[in-house]
Amino acid sequence: MAARTAPTLRRLRLGTELRRLRERADLTATEGARLLGISQAQLSNIEASRFGVSPERIRAMALNYRCADERYVEGLIDLAGDRKPGWWGTFQEVLPRPLLDVAELEHYSTALRSANTAHVPGLLQTTDHAREIMRQAVPAFSRSDVEHRVNLRLQRQGLLEGAEPVPYQAIVHEAALRVPVGGRDVAKRQLAHLLDQSEREHITLQVIPFAIGAYPGSGQTLVYAHGVVPQLDTVYLDQSHGPLMVDAEAELDAYRALLARMESVALTPSKSRDFIHTMTTEL
Repeated sequence: MAARTAPTLRRLRLGTELRRLRERADLTATEGARLLGISQAQLSNIEASRFGVSPERIRAMALNYRCADERYVEGLIDLAGDRKPGWWGTFQEVLPRPLLDVAELEHYSTALRSANTAHVPGLLQTTDHAREIMRQAVPAFSRSDVEHRVNLRLQRQGLLEGAEPVPYQAIVHEAALRVPVGGRDVAKRQLAHLLDQSEREHITLQVIPFAIGAYPGSGQTLVYAHGVVPQLDTVYLDQSHGPLMVDAEAELDAYRALLARMESVALTPSKSRDFIHTMTTEL
């Protein structure tokens, strides 16, 4: 097996899941390696994503670790697939790795859910809105950096297009909609874009109005990316220093519950569209 110097996000997740699989079987690395007929160093390199791993070896691990969940095992094999980055790889020389990880995560997701308090979700931003957001960064981005980031964001939106778009559910607080990013004209076009997108069958948009008051998850910006099975779901939290990926079982359970609570206090999709339409006429 050849060592890999820059594993993709999916390959890193595979290594993590294989370690978790062994630990759930209550096996040490030494015991797991012995069952597989390899050295402990080899197993450690596999779990650290320094080595690739074949579908046959993943199945052997599942058998030796007493995992009978076939869908989960197939999901692990899927993670072991492509070793090269997708379209986002064209940005690897000009943008930080965490931004490309977000694009990769979204690309392979079976569905997406997001909750936004301060900003319109990136997947639903217009070009002008996105560009103005990038211009407000501290420290300031160069003009070329701004354009690279805007282009990446627009290309990420491609997963909502095509013959088989990814189902997307977005919860947005009224505060994010009230801020006139880029001025009145840009803000009005952004609201109109949200209305257009919300009419699409695979996009669900819900607004949490100020009138709701306090609610669970206020202040957080998060995206929940569904994997092929729930064990392979991932949450990323949008933070000032970059996205933070979360995939531990207990954390995923907590964020599923949080999103369910937020959805329960938000307006229905129909009432949300009426709400945004009223805001548009007020601008």
